[in-house]
Amino acid sequence: MGLLAGCGTADITGEAAECGMLGYGKAGQRTSGIHTRLHARAFAFADGDRRLLLVVCELPLMSAGVVQEVLARLPDGYTESQVMITATHTHCGPGGYFHHALYNSNTGGFRERTYEAIVDGVVEAAEAAHADLAPAVLRLAHGQLLKASVNRSKRAFDRNPATDRAHFPDAIDPQTTLLRIERNGRLTGTVNWFATHNTSMTNTNTLISADNKGYAASHWEAANPGVTAAFAQTNAGDMSPNLNLAPGSGPTEDEFENTRIIGTRQYEAAAALHGDEIPGVLDARLTHVNLSRMTVRPEFTGDGRTHRTSGPVAGAAAFAGAWADGPGFRGFRPGRNPLWDTLSNRLVYPLAPRLRDAQAPKGLCLPAGPVNRVRPMVQERLPVQLLRIGPLYLIGLPAEITIVAGLRLRRTVAAITGADPRNVLVAGYSNAYAHYVTTPEEYDAQEYEGGSTLFGRWELPALCQTAAGLARAMRDGTPVATGTRERIRPPRRRYRRRGSDAPHPGRDFGDVLSLARTDNRITARFVGAHPGNDLRRGGTYLAVERREGAAWTRIADDTHWSTTFHWAAEAEAARASTVTVSWHVPEDTPSGLYRIRYFGDTATGPFTGTTEPFEWNRTAHGDRL
Repeated sequence: MGLLAGCGTADITGEAAECGMLGYGKAGQRTSGIHTRLHARAFAFADGDRRLLLVVCELPLMSAGVVQEVLARLPDGYTESQVMITATHTHCGPGGYFHHALYNSNTGGFRERTYEAIVDGVVEAAEAAHADLAPAVLRLAHGQLLKASVNRSKRAFDRNPATDRAHFPDAIDPQTTLLRIERNGRLTGTVNWFATHNTSMTNTNTLISADNKGYAASHWEAANPGVTAAFAQTNAGDMSPNLNLAPGSGPTEDEFENTRIIGTRQYEAAAALHGDEIPGVLDARLTHVNLSRMTVRPEFTGDGRTHRTSGPVAGAAAFAGAWADGPGFRGFRPGRNPLWDTLSNRLVYPLAPRLRDAQAPKGLCLPAGPVNRVRPMVQERLPVQLLRIGPLYLIGLPAEITIVAGLRLRRTVAAITGADPRNVLVAGYSNAYAHYVTTPEEYDAQEYEGGSTLFGRWELPALCQTAAGLARAMRDGTPVATGTRERIRPPRRRYRRRGSDAPHPGRDFGDVLSLARTDNRITARFVGAHPGNDLRRGGTYLAVERREGAAWTRIADDTHWSTTFHWAAEAEAARASTVTVSWHVPEDTPSGLYRIRYFGDTATGPFTGTTEPFEWNRTAHGDRL
């Protein structure tokens, strides 16, 4: 029968109100609505009894707990080694879906409803892709994309050897790679890999957003109905989309416009690629390694000596944040942090030479390893994966990899397999999360990325050593030891929302409070209820409808770029809230009769609010309807 391929998409949007967002780590960044919903896009491949499944999720990070639950619910025939579940790394998605406490620190604990929304959506997308399996042709192409990324850690990058820096003359990784899935000459699915952080939206935004990669995906799908388009990450650790090296700055000073522009540039670069047909050879290897206790052989350390990794420790520079995308916490800065450096160099390292060999010159700040013995804080046993789709090799790593670190991993696998180095990609943010990976040279600079390389200076060599073992096994057709998987313990602290809803005094749920027009934006305010009563996964909180004859036709909902859904509590004691729906009317919207609808839920059931019909005329002026 030959190669089969299938595509599937599902909603994975979590709690749209009062849930801490994951990515920036800011306590005040709590969800207050939706700009764009989040989706999982799944791609299944089969050739005889060989199968692979790739799921690209519009999430901040990938949780091992999510992965293990999804694996338990997948159709028969998909083993752990054959499944890669990866995140696009938006920083504006609900958090609380981890079983490790660090990532639930600003969410009030484990958010069961967000976790279930993600797991259910990923499984639905995977099942849809599996059901969609049919004969297909695959094409692979590469291009270059400039002006969509900038190196936010140039001081660290410049410490790398000249031979590595020469590979990236602009200090960015411009390679954009596209895998096309076609049936009978018609495009049905695409996966693009390009290295840029999904941080065009800043840490002051509280609307759920799939950010620039989400815009690229939805734009492609809107322009090509029937196509499932995913924009995945690769070695984006030191790549920022904020071209002016300041949060929300570059190309413009508007974060929403930056998101659209950087997303459009990724879309246009990918859509211009076609590529040659590739064979449907499928293969997979995966092993779990304890990054806290790895012995790294001399051929990988670079100094001719054997070294060991150590337990996870965050450096002071990690708490400074990546300044180009959003500052971290006061009192910390990239590079030297005199207090923490002095404490480490004078008190800790002299008493622990093995720790010093692994972690120096890091100013030790958060010893996550010892804390793990009391309460799971960060993951230590981590999956490393290698997938093959024809000539394409994907190194699945649960971390954020800098471009030179990625280059060394890619060269390691290419040298063993004989692959074209362009066809070997690091698939970061896959299957779990363990923060950053830098080169040893970059690590010594102790910028944000180096301070966030938890397992120390030899973490990248340890991963290169592991990837080399997977590549040899794949080349030789031999199995690998799967290692010991991280034990996922039930979360100790679960979030519970208290209180029920009440309407505004003298009003009913769904009543329209106001309807106004400002330039090309229509805004409607409703008596609302808490969105947490029903996440409306696969549905919508809003609709923009146009009158067509005697019927109303939906033209936009809360998945569309043109709309925003905003929830706000009016008075906590009264338990009243307001929902504001905004529609930024696209330029090509025809004149006609329109209305806006809001779909809400209380503890007793759903309700609907609907505005009076209003006339839209592209040439009309005025501030009110």
